[in-house]
Amino acid sequence: MKNIFDIQTEEDFLKACLETFRFQYENIEIYRKFVDYLNINPQNIDALAKIPFLPIEMFKNHQILNKNISTDLFFQSSGTTQMNLSKHFIADENIYQESIYKSFEQFVGKPEDFIFLGLLPSYLEKQNSSLIYMVDYLMKKSGKLENGYFLYNHEDLFILLNELKDKKVILFGVSFALLDFLDTLESLTLSISQSLNLTVIETGGMKGRKEEMTKDELLKILQNGFKTHKIYSEYSMTELLSQAYSLGENIYQCPNWMRVLVRNTEDPFNYEREGRTGAINIIDLANIHSCSFIATQDLGKTMGDKFQVLGRIDHSDIRGCSLLVS
Repeated sequence: MKNIFDIQTEEDFLKACLETFRFQYENIEIYRKFVDYLNINPQNIDALAKIPFLPIEMFKNHQILNKNISTDLFFQSSGTTQMNLSKHFIADENIYQESIYKSFEQFVGKPEDFIFLGLLPSYLEKQNSSLIYMVDYLMKKSGKLENGYFLYNHEDLFILLNELKDKKVILFGVSFALLDFLDTLESLTLSISQSLNLTVIETGGMKGRKEEMTKDELLKILQNGFKTHKIYSEYSMTELLSQAYSLGENIYQCPNWMRVLVRNTEDPFNYEREGRTGAINIIDLANIHSCSFIATQDLGKTMGDKFQVLGRIDHSDIRGCSLLVS
């Protein structure tokens, strides 16, 4: 099987998808049972639109893992203690690390060039977060002494940002925490300097902590508060090992080994044309030892080779990483 990180063309991607489908049908028991339950002959799968996408809810109740591999490493979704949380078992963390590095490098830059700060209180306070693993790894590759996390010590973060005004800084932040930080600055009559070389990457997640707003409203508030137009967004979830990035306007791009398809919400094997809203299906070829074909509960639409996230399907669980309604 071709190294997924070497994929360059659509032909390469399709070939890798079909090989991955066959591999996972043979080795991921839950996925095989799902395909068989649909009465689908795997020999007839010769196009992306024919591949069955596993409902993301299956990660809540099943161990979705290559039957030939045993692992103790897993990521767990955020949520309340009353929720049945998803678990994603990780057979090869080197694949996740390479996916993190290459997608960040493609859309933002080399991690070694940045100082990384994290304002991710709800994730730091829980174990087994794939987001914290990702930021930890970027900090490790960066190797900067100033790298670090902040919980609710907003004044300390403000002081550090001012000390770093001549350096390239990435601030990863969950949405509600970024807004809380700006509220604290406003209450103290403090403001971010326009001379900072700061990029903010918001990771979604209001979790009922703030009044709901559209993604466009959020981005505008963050641009004004942080005095920068470099307000980016990262789209991923516990069940994935790859990330899509938006460099503005809530329009996301996938790395070469990841794709988004938009399915009809009533007929999962009927796909919407470009610009039409439907439910998001994700192909993540980094998920080689779990499932690369996942039907999410997010709504969105494709725009050429990019996509937009528009909220959640009604009646689906509120997840910790759910994005704001747009």
